[in-house]
Amino acid sequence: MSGAPDPAEIFDRAAEEGRRRLDQSMLELVSTSVIAGFTIVFGFAALGIVEAIVKPQFGRLATIAGGLAFAVGFTFLIVGRAELFNENFFDPVAAAVENDDSWMVGPLLRLWSVTFVLNLVGGVPFVWLLSVEGALPHGAPEALTVVAEEIVHRSAAAEFVKAFTGGALVTLLSFMLAAVDSVGSRIVMAYFVGFLLTLGPFSHAIVTMLHVVFGVAFGAPIGLAEFARTTVVVTAGNLVGGLGLVTVTHITQAMGARED
Repeated sequence: MSGAPDPAEIFDRAAEEGRRRLDQSMLELVSTSVIAGFTIVFGFAALGIVEAIVKPQFGRLATIAGGLAFAVGFTFLIVGRAELFNENFFDPVAAAVENDDSWMVGPLLRLWSVTFVLNLVGGVPFVWLLSVEGALPHGAPEALTVVAEEIVHRSAAAEFVKAFTGGALVTLLSFMLAAVDSVGSRIVMAYFVGFLLTLGPFSHAIVTMLHVVFGVAFGAPIGLAEFARTTVVVTAGNLVGGLGLVTVTHITQAMGARED
């Protein structure tokens, strides 16, 4: 049995994956970003349906059941190699550090900006499609709407902390995926991170925004200003947690391992 890769080996694998992501054609990047957007919506549908079924008899345990259901959609996304904002922080930065080329700032910004926008382009129409009356079982719209209203009514400080943690968690997943070889291991890791993301609940920019869109589609009194504020705070938290905490610390870890 081969041993687990050391931090330097994980970094090399991540840099290779990062180069692949940065070298994508615009057509491939657009396609994989749109795919990620509508794929994650399956997790929302599962969350709403399961919470609606479980809550009448088991109360707060429905939150755990909903998290377990949502994680399936997150697993689809990771196994299918779709391009989700934040999940693509560590690998491309590792590639940029490995090559030590300042010109890679442009490709990094292209990757993240296109991913961010196209995740929404792929997800928002699917959300509105599922908001058609009767598309989801009774109780599912209410379950999704309650959470959407809770999101926009949190204080900016609380939302930032949740986004910081969510950004760190999803970026950590990228690092861990570079440490495993089998599809089974990727499924397990993706599933548990998806569950923790929902259980927290920790905020991920695209996941949070699509959840709020669900609430708007089902008639929740959420204004444009509230939506914009939530988007800015969550995105900032993801960037600080994902890039500033996890990516930087794991890159310095790998550099230290190489020196040893």
